[in-house]
Amino acid sequence: MINSISHALVILGIFVRSVALDPSTGESPVPVTCAMRGLDLKKESAHVLCPPGCTEQQLSVYGDKIYAAVSSVCGAAIHRGVISKNGGKVTLRRLPGQQNYPSVFSNAVQSLTLSKWSSSFSVSKFKSRGLEVSGKPVSTQASPASRRQKKTPEKSTGNKDCKADIAFIIDGSNNIGQRRFNLQKLFVTKVVQMLGIGTDGPHVGLVQASEQPKTEFFLKDFATSKDVSFAVKEISFKGGNSNIGKAIKHAAQSFFTTANGVRKGIPKVMVVFIDGWPSDNIEEAGIVAREFGINVFIVSVAPPAPEELGMVQDVAFIDKAVCRNNSFFSYTMQSWFGTTKYTKPLVQKLCSHENLLCSKTCYNSVNIAFLIDGSSSVGDLNFRIMLEFIMSIIRAFEVSDVGAKVGALQFTYDQRIEFGLNDFATKEEVMQALRNIRYMSGGTATGDAINFAVRNFFEPIKDGHNKNFLVIITDGQSYDDVRGPAAAAHRAGVTVFSVGVAWAPLEDIKDMASEPKNSHTFFTREFPGLEQIAPSITRGICRDYLDAQK
Repeated sequence: MINSISHALVILGIFVRSVALDPSTGESPVPVTCAMRGLDLKKESAHVLCPPGCTEQQLSVYGDKIYAAVSSVCGAAIHRGVISKNGGKVTLRRLPGQQNYPSVFSNAVQSLTLSKWSSSFSVSKFKSRGLEVSGKPVSTQASPASRRQKKTPEKSTGNKDCKADIAFIIDGSNNIGQRRFNLQKLFVTKVVQMLGIGTDGPHVGLVQASEQPKTEFFLKDFATSKDVSFAVKEISFKGGNSNIGKAIKHAAQSFFTTANGVRKGIPKVMVVFIDGWPSDNIEEAGIVAREFGINVFIVSVAPPAPEELGMVQDVAFIDKAVCRNNSFFSYTMQSWFGTTKYTKPLVQKLCSHENLLCSKTCYNSVNIAFLIDGSSSVGDLNFRIMLEFIMSIIRAFEVSDVGAKVGALQFTYDQRIEFGLNDFATKEEVMQALRNIRYMSGGTATGDAINFAVRNFFEPIKDGHNKNFLVIITDGQSYDDVRGPAAAAHRAGVTVFSVGVAWAPLEDIKDMASEPKNSHTFFTREFPGLEQIAPSITRGICRDYLDAQK
């Protein structure tokens, strides 16, 4: 009998709660608890019945007249004088978000300040339909006199020595549970406070990982550590599987966008908290994050014990998810208790820009294909000088599977791909491949070589993230047209640097180069002069890369 009554009460509680969250449009006010917040209001207006005794509870109220949606509805009604401590009927109206909700003591309730929230509400006395008057909400416009009395709060510039756009991926799975989830949020707020968030400092957003990832707030939403800390406090535990890989991929592809507050030229950082181990494979997600130039940190708490390793899909999941497997990007805490000592070391890592190796730069975000003249007029010795010239350019770039990519094509009347953009994943392999190239000897058909290079190097990767460059080195007159193929390359988004040596016609060299011609065209009378051109090519690639980011 007792179990039946308990079960009935649970069902009744669920029913009342669901009605309160989506109230009917009828006249009868819906009973709510003192803790119900304005953000639970799903319609433009609602009528609710607040219980007595709310003033005896610790209610959160933010603002005056216009209340932030995280405020207690009944607390706001008492604060406004709509009802007494004995409860009563209240009409709510949903309003747009505000900035600078003021702190006012009224009717024995102290409201608090809040810099910004995404939605608001007003409260008024409930009136039956027969007595209803104008339904206009309380005006959000302050009088000129009150506007003059208000002080404009100073914007927080933040820690200027720690400019970074940071996404926290918190573990909201059943692995962690409600209690440790709250401790995790507490640790995140400690990190946030020490980071020093502000307009000119770090910006922070947060995604909760569980069965399906959920973006709790974006980089653009809050501009102070206080507001971020408050937003973290309000996050509810989701539960479900620990699909960390899915959350990393979601954040890499959907979170870090200009529309969501990403700033150009600022390092992108992802701090991933894992309690135990992930339910899915995160290696692919780590690759996606690196391709987007995101520096992934893994903070592992209570890592799997030796007897639990059999349940882990991939024991090396941390090494495969982080930006670089060099111990800098991985961080281990034994439990969620006593985490204060870990706060400062983690913040120092997040603010160490010189170690954020996965940030997108011109050195790790370009594809460079070299067209090497192998005609008879070059000669074997000069051909080797050209290869040394190419190697001196490549030395400046970070060649890897997710970084800069290099390809080489030798041409005469025919074309021969020496190696493709995806053939080698290290700079050392590329250098060795260049040393192994055999001189062809023959005629000169530069136009055909340009068409061949665009078709075989760049068209297969046209949807990639790297910017495409073509460096042409030739010493003579082409037997075919170069202007048409070069124009087609430019239209395909390929930036062309044209390097002429000895008898190469200056007119052809300029026709092949991208605009502006004077910064993409180079010429030297002798092959040894190529050595002095290499730094200018490197600077030119970086200049064009940065211009493309604007």
